[in-house]
Amino acid sequence: MVFALFELLFLMGVAGLPAWYVWGALGACSAALLVVCVYALVLAWRVDRFDRWLGAPSLRLDPPWQGVWRDMALRIQRMLRQQEKLVTVHEKRLQDFLSAIQASPNGVILLDEEARIEWCNETAASHLGLDSLKDRMQHIVHLVRDPVFSRYFSQASHASEAVIEGRSSSAASAQKLSVQLHEYGDGRSLLLTRDITAVAQAEAMRRDFVANVSHEIRTPLTVLSGFVETLQTLPLDEQERARYLSLMAVQSERMQDLVADLLTLSQLEGSLPPSMSQHVSLPALMSQVFGDAKAMSEGLANMGDGAGHDLVMAPVPEVDLLGSRSELLSALSNLVINAVRYTPLGGSIHLSWSSMSEGWVFAVKDTGPGIAAEHLPRLSERFYRVDRSRSRETGGTGLGLAIAKHVMQRHGGELRIESDLGKGSTFKLIFPASRVVHV
Repeated sequence: MVFALFELLFLMGVAGLPAWYVWGALGACSAALLVVCVYALVLAWRVDRFDRWLGAPSLRLDPPWQGVWRDMALRIQRMLRQQEKLVTVHEKRLQDFLSAIQASPNGVILLDEEARIEWCNETAASHLGLDSLKDRMQHIVHLVRDPVFSRYFSQASHASEAVIEGRSSSAASAQKLSVQLHEYGDGRSLLLTRDITAVAQAEAMRRDFVANVSHEIRTPLTVLSGFVETLQTLPLDEQERARYLSLMAVQSERMQDLVADLLTLSQLEGSLPPSMSQHVSLPALMSQVFGDAKAMSEGLANMGDGAGHDLVMAPVPEVDLLGSRSELLSALSNLVINAVRYTPLGGSIHLSWSSMSEGWVFAVKDTGPGIAAEHLPRLSERFYRVDRSRSRETGGTGLGLAIAKHVMQRHGGELRIESDLGKGSTFKLIFPASRVVHV
């Protein structure tokens, strides 16, 4: 503006001085006024041209003029470029932030003042059965039709979380979601969802475990306390006393077996995986397993006053297993002992090793009562019983298959169970080829 003023004064002087000499003061004023009018018209034309340039879709083209107007245009262009760079930086930060939220294992939903969905990540959409695009600007309560969620959303305070059923729930498995609402900004809300199915299952397993352990220990304790009271209050002869003490010893041994199995499971879960450096002779290991099973079968035969089991072991390959001897012995023994326990006297039990494409397989095949198909997926759960009354008769702790499964997982293998009701069962331990070494 200062430059334009000086420019106007200069032009007025250039036109006014000659007019002063020719026409006097009046002529000078007329010349100056004419210069002002012409300059005003030129200035208006320049302003109009500048305004049209500013109103163009893009200001990146260089302005087709010189002087102060060009300087102003270049400054505006420079400011625009700086703003564009700043906007680009902010947009990238926003996209990075949204990408981070999108990758989060937890669900995130942004709600406006009317509780309508402004944005949500795919995790939240999966948890609540939403469409991240189509459901935008829809009221969250209209989409999540869960009575627990509706009550929680209508509360005045949302300091605690609520647990609802997820959209992935089915009759076989129920998905549990934790949802919590956080207020932010000017009336907006942030809804967070978290899949707590595994946590809920772990809590249920913990409760079942405590209940089952309490039940398994209470039964022999009740028997023991009853026998102790009998010995303390009733006069018994030596034969009766010996019989009661024998029964007490059986119940005491049952509790000891339960505690030993619980300690074994605890050690398996809390210790490092077995190394590949320890060699375990398979023939020697199977000799011990077969001997223990044979002794147990003979003991059951003596108690039942009948024929024992037809216990057969196929030739054992001359190989070594790589892993923990105590764990491997526990897994193999539990499978064989279970077969002896649950196969009626006179039945047959066949033990065998074989090499297959998937690895080495130890199989225990019996002619017991068999197991219905609906029980097979849960057999390796702790304390799971197909027939509780039968389990009490045989004296098992209900932890043998769970121990075998943990041992196989630690050695990179797996436990498989096949059974036909009324025909018998086959229990297999699949060892990876990397755990078997020829000697």
